Amino acid sequence: MKKINTITSLVLVIAMIMMLAGPFAAITHAAAITSASDTLSSQKVSTLANHDIQFTTPTGVASGQTAIITLPADFSIGVAMDFTDMDVLDDAVNVTLAAAPAGATWGAVRTSATVITLTNGTTAVAAGSVLRIKIGTNATNQTTGVRQITNTTTNGSKVIAISGTFGDTGNITVTILTDDQVAVTATVDQSLTFSINDVAVGFGSLSTSTACFASPAPACSGTEIEAHTLIVGTNASNGYTMTMNGGTLTAGAYTITAIGAVNTASSIGTEQFGLRMTATGGSGTVSAPYAAAGYAFDTAAFPDQVASATGASTNTTYSVRYISNISSATEAGSYSVTLTYVATANF
Repeated sequence: MKKINTITSLVLVIAMIMMLAGPFAAITHAAAITSASDTLSSQKVSTLANHDIQFTTPTGVASGQTAIITLPADFSIGVAMDFTDMDVLDDAVNVTLAAAPAGATWGAVRTSATVITLTNGTTAVAAGSVLRIKIGTNATNQTTGVRQITNTTTNGSKVIAISGTFGDTGNITVTILTDDQVAVTATVDQSLTFSINDVAVGFGSLSTSTACFASPAPACSGTEIEAHTLIVGTNASNGYTMTMNGGTLTAGAYTITAIGAVNTASSIGTEQFGLRMTATGGSGTVSAPYAAAGYAFDTAAFPDQVASATGASTNTTYSVRYISNISSATEAGSYSVTLTYVATANF
């Protein structure tokens, strides 16, 4: 009888072990998500912000399973937030969202003021995939999101929980600051560049048989040359103007006739004194009547504008060319004039 009892006891023990083994064998242990992060568009307290949540799911998400995002109690998800304010990406590929899952479409809903629930449709997410959930105005796949999540009213570290029936779990810590903005200031000083490369130019001896062009020599040049340059530049928002003042060539009571306000070609044997300019670099331009191929000298308008820029400009170089013609009746004498150029920045 002892032998029988012993065998019976062994059978009962084995049966109990088998009964216990069944339920334990069916248990699957949740895996921890990896490479988890949440990038906020603002970390300032009580401020609306986008969330960009990413994590790797070791187990994957089967058809019909949920992934739940739970925020700390003092975050606030507005009642109006829905799937149109969210994007879900599986390994960088957007999935289609709706209020409820259907076929390959995921469901995406605000479950409460701190919970968002995502429900997979019929397309499984493979184990080891990266899930990315964009929430807020950064969601742009089907529509552009218009609603964001309000940050906590207190600063410090806040833990966001990832859970759901897909089996994986984990936490993502974000930090909320009293203020996440730094005010940076700078001053750009006003500037005006103005220079003249030569302040003593001349014609030398004038002739009735040929036009004379002033040169740095000074001497009469029979062909047009650059007498000197003016360089102007400014960071003034309204640019600058450059004017010229003075008079025509004068020797005591005698003068050589200024060409006037109309751009005019050289006329050998006729009294003329005038100039023209060309501009290179920057955005400055020569003003009429000094910008054309002929010459002008509008003493009636002095101080007369000869160049300008309508906005901030890097340096513009103005090449100045002077001409003088005389007639056989032009009085002998030593003629001269002092011309004053003024550059004015318009800040």
